[in-house]
This record gives sequence, C-alpha cells and structure tokens, in this order.
Amino acid sequence: MRLEVARDQTLKYFELGDEQLARSYGPGKWPVRFILHHLADAETVLFDRLRRIISEPKQVLWAFDQDSWAKGLDYSRIPLNLSRRIYDSVRAGVIYQARQHYDRNGHLEFVHSETGVRTLKAEFDKVVAHNEHHLEQIDSALRGS
Repeated sequence: MRLEVARDQTLKYFELGDEQLARSYGPGKWPVRFILHHLADAETVLFDRLRRIISEPKQVLWAFDQDSWAKGLDYSRIPLNLSRRIYDSVRAGVIYQARQHYDRNGHLEFVHSETGVRTLKAEFDKVVAHNEHHLEQIDSALRGS
C-alpha cells in the first residue's frame, strides 16, 4: 500500500543530522526540517478531514494555509522528534481508515473550500500524493539540486 511505503520513507528522514535538515531544494524554499514539520501538521489536518467525511459527509471542509502554520507554530523551534511521533501515529490512523473505507465508502462526498466537491477516495489519494510530493522535495534538497 502506497500509504505505508510513504510512511516508512518519511520516517527515515526524521533521523537526518542538522546539516541535512537545514538543506533546501531551492532558494527561498523550506528546509527539510520545515517540510517534515509540515508533513506532521498536514497529516493531522487531512486525517481530521477524512474522519469528518466518513462520519458526516457532504459538509464544507476548509483549506489551511501552510505558511501561516509554519510561522504561527514556529517550525524552527518545534522538537523534530515530536513531529515525528505525530506523523507516525496519525499516518497509522490514516492507513487504518483507508483499509476500512477506501473501497467501501470512497464515493462519499464533501465540499472543499477551494476546490469544490470531492470524494473520500480522492482525499485518500491526495494524502498519498501530498506526501510523495514532499518526499521528492526532500530528496532534491539532499541531492543538492
């Protein structure tokens, strides 16, 4: 399952040294450390969204401003191990819910505040794609490109 592969790949990056965590994939882009904190936060938001869709379909769910979260929560000061534990725990919950609901209830709909009507299945797919996108950024930063 792609959710499990992404979890395992992501967790290994939380063990990087300070020099690697400070690398960025481009000028003005977040360093690896910030991306990892963001992944933990995004998992919590997306997990909440998934559970809301399963429990109360057809509601409006709001987007979140990732840059405001990074600033407001001060990603430069949050202990990385805390975000690692959050990511790992919440991803386990996402995996559990995906096994239970992806095929059986994937048709359930909600309204995303920015993108309109979406389905539960599409939101599970978004969780995977979001994580993979950021893993590519981390890989790029670590390669120095």
